Amino acid sequence: MQAKDQMKELAYLNKFFYKYRWRFLPGVLFVIISNLFAVLPAQVIRIAFDLVNENIAIYRLFNGFERQKLIEIIFGQSLLFFGLIVLALALLRGLFLFFMRQTIILMSRHIEYDLKNEIYQHYQKLSMAFYRRNNTGDLMNRVTEDVSRVRMYLGPAIMYTINTTVLFILIIVAMFSVNARLAFFSLLPLPLLAVTIYYVHTIINQRSEKIQQQLSSMSSFVQETFSGIRVIKAYVREDDIRKKFNQESEDYKTHSMSLVQIQALFYPMMLLLVGLSTIITVYIGGIEVIKGTISSGNIAEFIVYVNQLTFPVTSLGWVTSLVQRASASQKRINEFLKTQPEIVSYSNEKIDLKGGIEFRDVSFKYPDTGIQAIKNISFKVEPGQFLAIIGRTGSGKSTIANLLMRMYDADNGEILIDNHQVEKLDLNNYRDQVGFVPQEVFLFSDTIFNNIAFGLTVAEPGQVEKAAQNAALHENIIGFEKGFQTMIGERGITLSGGQKQRLSIARAIIKEPQILIFDDCLSAIDTRTEEEILNNLGRLMNNKTSILIAHRVSTIKNADKILVMDGGEIIEQGTHEALMALKGSYFELFEKQLLEEQTP
Repeated sequence: MQAKDQMKELAYLNKFFYKYRWRFLPGVLFVIISNLFAVLPAQVIRIAFDLVNENIAIYRLFNGFERQKLIEIIFGQSLLFFGLIVLALALLRGLFLFFMRQTIILMSRHIEYDLKNEIYQHYQKLSMAFYRRNNTGDLMNRVTEDVSRVRMYLGPAIMYTINTTVLFILIIVAMFSVNARLAFFSLLPLPLLAVTIYYVHTIINQRSEKIQQQLSSMSSFVQETFSGIRVIKAYVREDDIRKKFNQESEDYKTHSMSLVQIQALFYPMMLLLVGLSTIITVYIGGIEVIKGTISSGNIAEFIVYVNQLTFPVTSLGWVTSLVQRASASQKRINEFLKTQPEIVSYSNEKIDLKGGIEFRDVSFKYPDTGIQAIKNISFKVEPGQFLAIIGRTGSGKSTIANLLMRMYDADNGEILIDNHQVEKLDLNNYRDQVGFVPQEVFLFSDTIFNNIAFGLTVAEPGQVEKAAQNAALHENIIGFEKGFQTMIGERGITLSGGQKQRLSIARAIIKEPQILIFDDCLSAIDTRTEEEILNNLGRLMNNKTSILIAHRVSTIKNADKILVMDGGEIIEQGTHEALMALKGSYFELFEKQLLEEQTP
């Protein structure tokens, strides 16, 4: 039942076998041919061995005669001829083994390439909720470690399974056709060898898995340590971290030593059972020679056969473990590939955005946490207006931005873009016309130029420089030794918080979007620079819709409409002057921030 379940998971790969059938089928043919050339040398050796026995008697019979020299020459040339035949058969087998690897192993590499691309393309389609539920390390393992294990099944496991099956059939048929009794006793230790190897391989795999898990744990610990090195040094925790790393290393060493111990028993045990099979062959074969049922050359032939079967038998456990591991990995891949994206384009309706936005009684609860982010939100933004959203942390501001970008779909209510339901718009076309600067800035390990130009297929240097100027970043960039070609390091670690935010702003505005959403992305920027950026945006976004989520009232005073949020609801909305006149929450927030700015 377990084997059936394993093959059920691996059945997903059958489409790839069909796709690469003209590599797979010749590969099977090459396996069969190579094994034919593997079996024939034993028969040549048997003939040569019998020839030696027969000619020694004739050679001794002509002792003292001139013909003895002639017999010696003929005898030597015959042995040389048989030796050349064995060498030729070995070369031919090697040639077809090369062809076998060039077909089956290359097929597995092509399938590995296709499978990785299929998984990666599926990653691109999945929604934000999926990435909140799964950690990055697990997602990486599916496209690297799991696919590598599947490839080992597609290549080596299948190749050795076919090779072993064909070789077994050919050798057993050859052995039983010579002498059934000798064949039975010669093969008797091999099942015991197969079971022993399978059992030992199971233990080796279990311990290898523990080593991989410990190695993964240690790698994650080291990565986290390097990422947080500034915090570690600031809190003087180097000794504590070193002790934890020593413990991780000690656990890894313990698991590694346990694996080495079982491996140390593996090869002596294998050689013992192979040697036992050879001894039985010689003993039983000797009895059969005395009876006259076989020749002494048959004993040599059988010893070759037994030794030829040794590797296939030893590989059975290895191949079985490869199939088990591939099945477990393919099961993980299948579960992932069956995951459907929550956010899809329900139609291919493409529009040129004007920038009209309307929320009608929109509510949303995050599916992974169950937190009710917003409740019955309603507001309207006319094309070209500047909307500001302010409120305490956790009031639902960023959720509005995520819903507008359609990272999630609302649970209730409607979101309209230019009077079209956002769900009915072509997703890529819509997002292509929207600029988004997220709260958590993410920069790629690339040049400043490429990070700014990320949203464009092709970007001219003038466009990138202009975007940097409008984001008040140009002077900082030209101050770097390599300017726009400066590598910014992993996640932009070489830049300050404010520089990262401004680079993210430049990336959004270079698209010249019809709708621009700023999700609290000015928090690390000083007031003077913020004012410069907002003035530039006011000019750039003329007749275009802007949405600015902020904490500082001073940032949003000039907005056409301000939403004040608390607890996932809009508690006030209007212009700065109208909200100040209400003397409500917005007024209190303004007064509080004004007092904080005036306090030395």
